[in-house]
Amino acid sequence: MNSTCTEEQHDVDHYLFPIIYIFVIIISVPANIGSLCVSFLQAKKENELGIYLFSLSLSDLLYSLTLPLWVDYTLNKDNWTFSAALCKGSAFFMYLNFYSSTGFLTCIAIDRYLAVVYPLKFLLLRTRKFAFMVSLFIWIMESIFNSVILWEDETPTEYCNGQTPFTLCYDRYPLEKWQIKLNLFRMCTGYALPLVIILICNQKVYKAVRHNQATEYPEKIRIIKLLISITLTFVLCFTPFHVMLLIRCILEHNVNLSDQNKSGKQTYAIYRITVALTSLNCVADPILYCFVTETGRSDMWNILKFCTGRHHKSQRKRTLSMSTRDTIELDALE
Repeated sequence: MNSTCTEEQHDVDHYLFPIIYIFVIIISVPANIGSLCVSFLQAKKENELGIYLFSLSLSDLLYSLTLPLWVDYTLNKDNWTFSAALCKGSAFFMYLNFYSSTGFLTCIAIDRYLAVVYPLKFLLLRTRKFAFMVSLFIWIMESIFNSVILWEDETPTEYCNGQTPFTLCYDRYPLEKWQIKLNLFRMCTGYALPLVIILICNQKVYKAVRHNQATEYPEKIRIIKLLISITLTFVLCFTPFHVMLLIRCILEHNVNLSDQNKSGKQTYAIYRITVALTSLNCVADPILYCFVTETGRSDMWNILKFCTGRHHKSQRKRTLSMSTRDTIELDALE
């Protein structure tokens, strides 16, 4: 049996986690619902980017809806008070979000790269049908890779220094052998590879924007800032988690419960904080990809007016026929 009885476990994280998770819930749930509506309108108008954005928003929303369970878990000092099935489901959707998000963000980066650098080539790769097939492939593969969580027993009962027993949910110290193997595989395919692709694509788009003579200087600055923000968000949200996860896989590969590995337990405590910080990606995604641009805000405002009945019937049809083109404002380049 694993042992997660560490002093660090019952200190910072039990105050920090609920604050972060509650903030994410309040912001990300309505933001991703709005993002779903905006991306759905894009997809209806033959915009392949809308397919990727819809999938990204759905992934973030599913994870955000499980966060109240994690809030309860941390407030109860890592004592899972719900069923084992809910624990497995929450852990499944958490990791499904981590790695499906990186997949969809990679697809968006590649799509923008092809649209800007090769606007008249690779048109078959920029169709709604192709985007749908790629998104479906990501959903299926990530569901398969993370399905092992659903089959393992991840709600053990533990005792800390003779105190009242508590029930853990999924993450324990040290990692089990199957978790180490799965994590190393996911780090390579779900983080390192997408990071390299996103950095290369955004760097190529940056060069194309900077050297394009048809784009005015203020527009260039706005696009470049957005590219930098997108890249930094990906790095800041996912890199600390994967760095700590890699360190854990190395330190806990041959850890015995009898070993008093203080550094390993401190690493575990830091790792748990990076897990919470990763949830901030659910807030950043809809803001950066749907609401930061003028067209995205315009679509969202039109949807709100349509839902509240502020438009006449004759205006509603025109409102819903509007399509957001590219989320990154590259209209001038075309």
